[in-house]
Amino acid sequence: MLQLLRLADAIDRFQDRVGHVLYWLTLAMVVIGGYNAVVRYLDKYTGMTLSSNTYLELQWYLFAILFLVGAAYTLRHDAHVRVDILYTQLGPKGKAWINLLGTVLFLFPFCLLMLWVSWPAVMNSWEVMEMSPDPGGLPRYPIKTVIPVAFLLVMVQGVSMTIRAVAVLRDADPASAQAGDRPNAPETDHTEEG
Repeated sequence: MLQLLRLADAIDRFQDRVGHVLYWLTLAMVVIGGYNAVVRYLDKYTGMTLSSNTYLELQWYLFAILFLVGAAYTLRHDAHVRVDILYTQLGPKGKAWINLLGTVLFLFPFCLLMLWVSWPAVMNSWEVMEMSPDPGGLPRYPIKTVIPVAFLLVMVQGVSMTIRAVAVLRDADPASAQAGDRPNAPETDHTEEG
């Protein structure tokens, strides 16, 4: 079980690194959005055309990346919307059962379905090197590729969740099993206080 928990820790560290990249993409999206808003306003008064579809689509692409790729990071930190009045009342094993069953019965099948449904559209987009129909628009095939990548990242995070839930159910060290719930969780100290 220790090896599997190390794998879960590695997955969580990877998702955290992806999340830190997303922080910077968020800043880029805000800057580009602010630029778009300002230059569209200035276009009316200066008669110059400072805005373009490239910037508008870039902002849209960055938002899509944040939303899609950020799903795995959000899942890793258990920050997704949880409509559940029972979960918060349960102990660690009850929560582990819900997480395990939810991941195996819903998360994995949904991710596999989305991969299966999106793959033909992504492949077709690459085959024709799909471009935006708008003048000055960006290529569409790279952004469509983010869809299966995002669902793969969510599935990988599901593997980490499954490992941790099984560890709790098998009475592994609770601190080790739950280390993924805390950002930058320290190594477990097994000393007892007086």
